[in-house]
Amino acid sequence: MLRNVAIVSAHQTKFDGNKADERFQEMCWPLVKKCTEETGLAFVPGRGIDFAITCSDDFFDQRTISDGPMGDLVGAGRWGGEEKVATDGAMAVLYAAATIASGHYDIVIVLAHAKESQVDSRNIVTFHAFEPYYSRFLGMDYTKALGIQADSYLTKWGISEERIAAIPVRAAKNGKNNPLALRTGDISTADVMKSKPISSPIKELDLYPVSDGAVCMILAEETKARALTDKPVWITGYGNCYDSYFLGDRNLWESTSLTRAARSAYRLAGITDPLAQLDVAEISVQAGYQEPFWYEGLGWAEPGKGIELFENGDTDMKGRLPVNPSGGQLCGNPLLLSGAVRATECFLQLRNEAGKHQVKGAKRALAHGVAGPAGQFHAVLILGNDEGGKK
Repeated sequence: MLRNVAIVSAHQTKFDGNKADERFQEMCWPLVKKCTEETGLAFVPGRGIDFAITCSDDFFDQRTISDGPMGDLVGAGRWGGEEKVATDGAMAVLYAAATIASGHYDIVIVLAHAKESQVDSRNIVTFHAFEPYYSRFLGMDYTKALGIQADSYLTKWGISEERIAAIPVRAAKNGKNNPLALRTGDISTADVMKSKPISSPIKELDLYPVSDGAVCMILAEETKARALTDKPVWITGYGNCYDSYFLGDRNLWESTSLTRAARSAYRLAGITDPLAQLDVAEISVQAGYQEPFWYEGLGWAEPGKGIELFENGDTDMKGRLPVNPSGGQLCGNPLLLSGAVRATECFLQLRNEAGKHQVKGAKRALAHGVAGPAGQFHAVLILGNDEGGKK
């Protein structure tokens, strides 16, 4: 029988456009220190942290074995093992939860880092994710794939670019209340519409900004979680799913992989009506069109109707289900980290520690991560505090 798993500590850096003055270890160590000091844990298997999972990418780090420098920070090689995840950070959290739920380890530390500013263009990195014989020579990268998908989605459902332009406006407004956010302030839909074209129909303010940062958290099985904190945040449901690798093999105006990942997470968490049973959600939105699109994949709206949920105010701070009260990825966090940042933000919400962007009375939350071109891969986590339905 699977064991209950809780996040007992989580911290993140401020997300900046360029952290060139900090090495990876300098960027990450303060977070590890906060998590270990907060819980009183040390890297001693059986009496402390048993295992480590890191999340990084060789291309973004511009080195092979990008987790190598992180080993000393998380105790690997001295007291315990370490494994690396090189996709969205939500999978690092899910992987840690799986190792604990299955009984392999009792306490696991997760450390994720990325510096998008370190390369001349993150598109150079994502270009290499494409198949080398037929796709790369076309100059494909994740940003171009976003533009192709955005055009497909907006055309299929007859949604104007002006309607989508309201999404980064709200993100920046929410981000004003988050001291760790990068892109914040007052912008208008007109500002979004006249911003620099990036990959039509996506414009500069439609797209998440280049950023650097890190996230660290500690997870534990129930007995030890109770001993480590009086405010554990339980992972009650999770799911993930990959869609087809080639863009031409899927309908880009629908997301079957997100639908399947969400259904799995909902089933495990006992959720049958997500809009009614969730109190807050943090979803990964790399470009504005994805927010209503992901609403649909998550089962909150019918295909093509997600934008209405947004426009009706249902996902505003005071709506039925507040989405991205932190400002979300559109306010800045690296591609690789988004799911881990979303989980950390949900952790803060469920502990009533989110400060000025706190959703009052939040008991159950959804965190979402996405990876691959045009939403190829999705991971969904359901989290709850002691009042939020721990199984």
